This record gives sequence, C-alpha cells and structure tokens, in this order.
Amino acid sequence: MRGNHQNKEKTTLMEEEREIQPAPSSLKAKIWTHFGFYRMPGKTELDMSFIVCRICKSKIKHFGNTTNARAHITRHHPELMDTAQSQPPAADQRTLHCFTKLSANSERAKQISRSIACFIAKDLRPYSVVENEGFICMLQAAEPRYAIPSRKFFTETAVPQLYQETKRKVASALTKTARVALTCDAWTSRATQSFVTFTAHYITDTWLLESRVLQTRVMHESHTAVNVNAMFHSVAEEWGLTVSDLVIVTDNAANMLAATQIDNLAHITCFAHTLNLAAQRALKLTAVSRLLGRIRRITGFFHRSTIANHELQEKQKLLQLPVHKLKTDVPTRWNSALDMIERFLEQQPAICAALLSPNVRRCGSDICTLSETDVSTAEEIASALKPMKEATHIMSEDSTPTLSVIAPLHAQLLHDTGPAGTVADAPVIREIKRAIHEDMAKRYSSARDKRMLYAASLLDPRFKALPFLTQEDQLEVHANIVGDAAAFERRVNLEEAEVMPGTPQPDPEEGPAPKRRPSALVTLLGKTFVAASAVRKSASTRAEEELKKYLEAPPLSLSEDPLSWWSTHETGFPLLARQAKRYLCVPGTSVAAERVFSTAGDIVTAQRSSLTPAHVDQLLFLQKNLDVAPANGQ
Repeated sequence: MRGNHQNKEKTTLMEEEREIQPAPSSLKAKIWTHFGFYRMPGKTELDMSFIVCRICKSKIKHFGNTTNARAHITRHHPELMDTAQSQPPAADQRTLHCFTKLSANSERAKQISRSIACFIAKDLRPYSVVENEGFICMLQAAEPRYAIPSRKFFTETAVPQLYQETKRKVASALTKTARVALTCDAWTSRATQSFVTFTAHYITDTWLLESRVLQTRVMHESHTAVNVNAMFHSVAEEWGLTVSDLVIVTDNAANMLAATQIDNLAHITCFAHTLNLAAQRALKLTAVSRLLGRIRRITGFFHRSTIANHELQEKQKLLQLPVHKLKTDVPTRWNSALDMIERFLEQQPAICAALLSPNVRRCGSDICTLSETDVSTAEEIASALKPMKEATHIMSEDSTPTLSVIAPLHAQLLHDTGPAGTVADAPVIREIKRAIHEDMAKRYSSARDKRMLYAASLLDPRFKALPFLTQEDQLEVHANIVGDAAAFERRVNLEEAEVMPGTPQPDPEEGPAPKRRPSALVTLLGKTFVAASAVRKSASTRAEEELKKYLEAPPLSLSEDPLSWWSTHETGFPLLARQAKRYLCVPGTSVAAERVFSTAGDIVTAQRSSLTPAHVDQLLFLQKNLDVAPANGQ
C-alpha cells in the first residue's frame, strides 16, 4: 500500500515537471490559450485524451470539444471568463451566415439594389461598375449575403424604376403650381447626336424657387421652327402642362423665336445671351480686337512654354504677386476676354520681368510685352466691360428670381452707354459703349416683352417703384396687373364652382335629413350679417386696393430675397401674391438648361458613347432631380 502511494506521488511529480504543449493550430477557440496537452511518454505525439490547465496544472478528460475546459474555467478560474469567450472567426473563415444569401425579393436586397441605382445615377457612374472587382469586394464586406444583380438588371430594371418613381414626384409637384416656365437649349453629344434639354421652373407653396430637369430628347430632324414647336407641345403633353399658360425662355436663335411665334406662345429671350451678343459686338471693334490679339499671343506663349511658365511663377513669388496662371479667352464666352485682360493686368509686372529674363530669351522667343499706352487701353476696356460682366453674373443665379431684374438692368445699361453717359469717356470707351448701346436698344422692344418684363418688376418688391419708366408707363403697368389679377381670380372662382357645384342632395332611400334648430346667434344676427356679407367687393376693386396698399409699403432692399418677402406678406395681398408666383418663377436666362451640358458631358463620355438616348435622358433626369436621402427601407 505504501509503495503504491509513493508511485502515485512520483508520477504526479513527473507530470508537473513535464512541459505543457500548446494546443494544435486547428483548435481556434480563444479558451485554448489557458489549456494545453502533454506529450505521450517517449513520443513526440500529443496525448489528446486529456487537456491540462496551464494555471493549476489539472488534467481534464478531453472529448474533442471545449465543454469540459469551459466548465473548469467557470468553476475554478471565474476571473478568466471574459478572456475565455470565443474569438470571432478569422478573416478567411466563413460562417454559416455568409452562406445564407438574401432573397432578391427581400426588403433588404431591394433597398441595397435601389441604393446602387442611386449611386449610378447621382454620381454618374457607368452601369458596368457593378461588375468591377473593387465594387464587388466592397459590397461583399458590407453585406456578404447580398448577391449583386447583373449590369442588365440595373440598365433595364433598377434605374428605369427609379426614373419612373422620381418622374411621378416631379409631375405631381408641377400640377400644384400656379405657372411653370420652361427653358430649353440644344447640345451635341460625343456620339454626334443632337439633344434638346428642357428645364422647368416654378415656385412652391412655401415660396421656394425650384428648377427641375424634365427631359432630354434626341432630335434627329433638322431644328426647324415647326419641329421645335412640335417638341414644345410634346413636353407639355407628357408632363400635363397647359401650353397656353407656359412661358418659354430660349436663346436668341432665329428658329427658337420662330417656333414660339407659330401659335403665339409666351416667350422671353435669354438676357445672358443678349448681353453676350452686345459684348461680342464691342469686342469686334478694331482697336479692341487688335489689343486682344496681342494679349492672347503673350498668354498663349506662357501656356506653351514650360520654361517661360516656370520663370513667370518665380517672378510672381519675387514680386509678391498671386501665383495665378494666365488666362486665354474662348470665342463662345465674351466674359473670358475680360477675364484674360484682368488677369494680364494683375500679372503685368511679373510678365515683363519673365519676358526680359535670360532663361526665356534663350528660348528664342520674340514675344514683347505691351507698351504703356496699350496697358492703359486695356485698363479702359476692362473698365467699360465690367458692368456687362456683373450683369451676367446677376442673371446666372438660380436661387432668386431673375425675370424681374431684366427691365431695370436693361434700362440702366442703355442709360450708361447712351450719348449722355459717354461725354467724358476716352475714345475707345466711347466706341465700346456705342456698340453695346446700339445692340441692346433693339432688344425687348415689342409690346408683349415690355408688358411681361414690367409686370415682373412691379411684382418684385425691390423694383416696384419702376423708376426707369415714365409716370404714364407706370400707370399702364398698374392697370395691366390689376386686370390680370382680377381675371385670374374670376377664373379660379369659376373652376372651383365647377369642381364643387353645390351642396349634395340627400339620398331619397335614406329618408329626409334631420332638421337642425338654428342657434340663438343665427336667430338674432343672421339677417343683418348675411345681408352685409352679400355686398362683396368685385375682384377688380380688391385688386386695386391691394395694389395701392402694396405700393405704399416700404420697398425691399436690393440685397434681400423677394420670395421671402412674399412668403411673409402673402396673406395681406392674396391676389397680387398669385400673380407674383406666375411672374417671378420665370427665369431671365436659359443658363439652367445650358448647365446640363456639363453634366451630360460626364455621362456621354468617349467610353460611354454608345448609351441610348433613353438612358441619357434617365441618367440626366435622375442626376438633377433624385433625392438621395435615406429611404428608411423603402
């Protein structure tokens, strides 16, 4: 007995002295950091029948799992429970969750597919992005259960569904407006296809000016007045707009003017184009054109020569001038010529120093800087054209009404460039102003144009005094607005009467309606106040009273937003407020439609020139109109 006891003690002592081997790498649970195995006596293999606790050296029966190991930790070493939890799967270890794919009809899968369609449309990504390796890797990391649909699915299903959904929202918003104005312009894609883009402008119930790209249609026919007019009617029919109530804003192209005259559509020519035509005429003057050519030659040299450009930058730093690149004008944008002149004058000391430096002379350049007389002439040209540039910037804004600004700006520019305003000017400035005045004097001369422009200015609280008109013309504008407001009020009342012709009669099968006893207030005062309410003022009288009150109110500062003013005072001038919505929603330029061209250039690229016109239309529409706010699973 005593010998057996000694043998057990000896065996225990030998086991304590044996080294505990780490668990095999195949056992990945974090709990194995606290347990290991002994080697079989005299062998290199591990004895897998028992596990050994590294803390207390206890031997525990092992059945191929971690149940006994966890029970031992829980009972004898509870302080290690937090660190003994199972570790997450390794990066290359796939769980059962990964193999449970989302159903294509599940809400989660639909939400992800819709977000991918939004990503393609809003960020102007090609449809093939869903087949890119990096995109697939990103989505697999975000949601391993999601199976990315094919490019064909997004081309033919997801994006068209998103387009139809957004189109219904835009069409619904258009039906609630007092008037919709359309701007349109034509452009040519890289695939040499001719497109016409239409943009709608309107004022919401909360007096916000909204602009929506409606559609971009390919036009295979020649751009004759008849074909353009047919497209106007097609847009109105597709979007449920009344043609007779539309106002169309286009450039000064002859076909656009003739298209609106076919059925006498309300039309305004783009004031930015008008300014461009007048300024281009001034730039073609001999003295101005010759000077622009000299400046263009200098700026072009610095653009072509890397040595000269580097020397210019060094001189700019030495003279502590802004390190700006020189600009060269573009024939299609008149203000680029002014930008070129202004940048040249800003950098003129650095340009002279760079052209005289030995490094530039070694290039064999024969470029000479301008003389003092030429520099003085350039300064005069920049001064004469600056008001035109500022007017262009004003008209290019999208956030505030611009139709009401045309008449004051047009009148001011005509006054400043007229004979009375050029007496003390230098000869070159006098020639520039004369050219601008002659070109602008023939614009907006028709009675219809004047009526619309003056009405818009009157309904803008910044310009309601109409100081640029004679008193006789002011009274005529007042009378026109009163007549329009009264006529519109009568039309609205007539439409409401047709919708609600009267109180519905009770159904005979339901029996007579129960009689209600009149209240005491009706019994005592009913006759007096019914008779008083019957004497209602006519729409014309109320419009006259509103106009008088409106003109007596203090004018709005030129720096404030007229729509904010109308939002606050709408209840005080209900008839005039309706007219304000109908006139102030009309943009004074077609710049909004032209800005679509740059977006279209990002869509119809050289790599995507085979896009169908329908896809171009959908992507442009969604890029401009899609609301990418979280859809909350919808």
